[in-house]
Amino acid sequence: MNLGKRCAAEALGTFWLVFGGCGSAVLAAKFIDMENATPLNLGIGFVGVSLAFGLTVLTMAYAIGHISGCHLNPAVSVGLMIAKRFPSKDLVPYIIAQVIGGTLGAFVLYFIASGNPDFSLAGRFATNGYDEFSPGKYNMVSAFLAEVVLTFFFLMIILGATDKRAPAGFAPIAIGLGLTLIHLIGIPVTNLSVNPARSTGPALVLGIFGGDMSAFFQTWLFWAAPILGAFLAGVAYPQIADDK
Repeated sequence: MNLGKRCAAEALGTFWLVFGGCGSAVLAAKFIDMENATPLNLGIGFVGVSLAFGLTVLTMAYAIGHISGCHLNPAVSVGLMIAKRFPSKDLVPYIIAQVIGGTLGAFVLYFIASGNPDFSLAGRFATNGYDEFSPGKYNMVSAFLAEVVLTFFFLMIILGATDKRAPAGFAPIAIGLGLTLIHLIGIPVTNLSVNPARSTGPALVLGIFGGDMSAFFQTWLFWAAPILGAFLAGVAYPQIADDK
């Protein structure tokens, strides 16, 4: 498959990840039905958002895994490259495609969400952050460590599930459930990223349409920490698995 088609698949898949995962947070995490005499909380909460992110990866892995490998994440591409599963010459085009796809997904989500008269970017549009912008008010050190550790284990799951010795056909399930699990752990800390493209799109929307650049100024952490975690996994997995 030529590089252009693979990059197009990566852009499409990352669009779906951001639109589906962040969309579940923006549109459905908190939803109160006020039409009843007793208001009903119909929101999906942290568990629902975690499942949404996992399902975006699971579904796209089956849809485009045979085209591009379904990285959908610059950190995943880096980790696979370090583990010698992905050619270094394709790294930059993949990352560009992922960032474009994730940004477009965030922009389309904004235009849909803004059709609701009660919508406000004061809710921070599912951006990632630390200190006062962390859902649980975790500091920068906690956020950095969480993103490194959770990305490390996400890459270990990916590398193990896609190992030629692993059961064939089940990798998307393991990877999707892995992403669900790390969201269940990490949403209170940073709103969970483990994916620089996922962090960049919503931060740009908040900056452009909300006039609030705070999330964008914190994206350095959500590039540096996931890439470090992925790099460490790319080094560690071949050593543990004796991967040739």
